[in-house]
Amino acid sequence: MSVFVALDFETADRGRDSACAIGLVRVENAQVTHRHQALIRPPRSQFEFTHIHGIRWRDVVNAPTFGQLWPSIGEFIHDAEFIAAHNASFDKGVLYACCDTHQIQRPQHSFLCTVQLARQIWRLRPTKLPNVCAFLGIDLQHHQALSDAEACARIVIAAQSGYRVG
Repeated sequence: MSVFVALDFETADRGRDSACAIGLVRVENAQVTHRHQALIRPPRSQFEFTHIHGIRWRDVVNAPTFGQLWPSIGEFIHDAEFIAAHNASFDKGVLYACCDTHQIQRPQHSFLCTVQLARQIWRLRPTKLPNVCAFLGIDLQHHQALSDAEACARIVIAAQSGYRVG
């Protein structure tokens, strides 16, 4: 069985450990089988990116920390062949920084970047998530973590299925 997980983080500030939301989408044999989203209480209360994702400190003050959420996140990704993310270096950096802050061993999964995938397979430019979604006809509520993660999963599915332009 082919299994991968697409993930997306939203962050509160410029610190990579400031995840304030996560979206996870599990794909088994090219089918979305599970979705998970959560707000996360970051280690600091200042929010620099509310104008992007709409999340404020008051929305997460009573949310679990990344460390408290890790058991469910770890279970979600544990047997995945890889993790997919749009601009994977960002989400990988957030994941690793959050793990480091909470003294959690970093997952050893390889990462697949759907920005690079869209450039290689469909020769797209620009490759911001809304551009790729528009090209593939994928619904998107940009900067909503679960929507971004599902869009990323659908990009990988399209690439794996051999979707080609006319």
